[in-house]
Amino acid sequence: MEDFSYHDEDSSLNDSYDYNYEHSICDKEAVRSFASTFLPVIYALALVVGLAGNTLVVVVYTSRLRLRTLTDVCILNLAISDLLLLLTLPFWAADAVHGWQLGVGACKLTSFLYSANFSCAMLLLACISVDRYCAVAQNPRGRIGTGARVRRQWLLVCLVLWVAASFLGFPELIFSTVKHSHTRKACTAVYPPSMGRPAKAALELLEVTLRFLLPFLVMVVCYSWVGWALSKAPGVRRERKWRTLRVLLAVVAVFLLTQLPYNVVKLCRAMDVIYILVTDCDVSKRLDHAIQVTESLALTHACINPVLYAFIGSSFRGHVLKTAKRLGQRLKRHPTRMNEEPTVEISLNTRTQTQSQSGSEDQDTSTFTI
Repeated sequence: MEDFSYHDEDSSLNDSYDYNYEHSICDKEAVRSFASTFLPVIYALALVVGLAGNTLVVVVYTSRLRLRTLTDVCILNLAISDLLLLLTLPFWAADAVHGWQLGVGACKLTSFLYSANFSCAMLLLACISVDRYCAVAQNPRGRIGTGARVRRQWLLVCLVLWVAASFLGFPELIFSTVKHSHTRKACTAVYPPSMGRPAKAALELLEVTLRFLLPFLVMVVCYSWVGWALSKAPGVRRERKWRTLRVLLAVVAVFLLTQLPYNVVKLCRAMDVIYILVTDCDVSKRLDHAIQVTESLALTHACINPVLYAFIGSSFRGHVLKTAKRLGQRLKRHPTRMNEEPTVEISLNTRTQTQSQSGSEDQDTSTFTI
């Protein structure tokens, strides 16, 4: 989680305090009051929606579908990462209302899980875009077999991403602690004076680079090339091509709309840490409110990921529909057989006729369905 101010040598993450501006006290009670109302509502909505979607992805992938591509493995890891992130939200909601009541150990662990899984989700999104690019650029005649060696490579890629994400969350594990402010306790990162302002700003800039700039650039480059390849694909009508391209555009647009505002505010705070730009109390309060709102917006990506990366696969949706149909028949709510409408899809890795039959159990789950 992020703090709501940086104007103190012991300032930190997750809470706002009162600061001196030109020998006058800047009362942040209004910021705390807004957080105690706004954050629990947003976190509750994100928790309910995100748990439902990501749990469904994990259940279907682990019980019904084979992991045939690196994208499938990344989607499964993305759902797990989002679930771990969402499970920290009740603690932050309680912190916003009542202050932190669980002790230093729980503070460190919760802060680490939040930061590491937030980072892991962003890196996994970049990995998915790279795999989609490789499927088109390097395997135009079909993907190689999914033997033990290939699966080990996939696991190694995911392991590297998790390690990198844990590295980004490591400062939270070290510096997070329970700090007393007035009559309130807050779970916040307290940096030692020896680190200085440049070190704090460097951590902010590193997060902006690895959590936003790097994944965004990778996604733009890879999906631009994939889109170009799809637009030139022979034997597919123009309307179907554009429908598929709109899916690619939606993936990039959602990432940009949810993550850009938050990272712009983080960049402004990093500059403020270095150059002490904010010297007015009202400006500081507005910056605090901006962090609260934009970070909540960034968290909604954990709810949208299942729709963007799992449900666009016709095989995944087919398994969900079959499961729902069987459940309905057991409950005698759907006694008659339902008519199934065929789907039309453009696979990002061109497959042979026998490999790409719609409805097959082994169908690539990461194709973009029209």
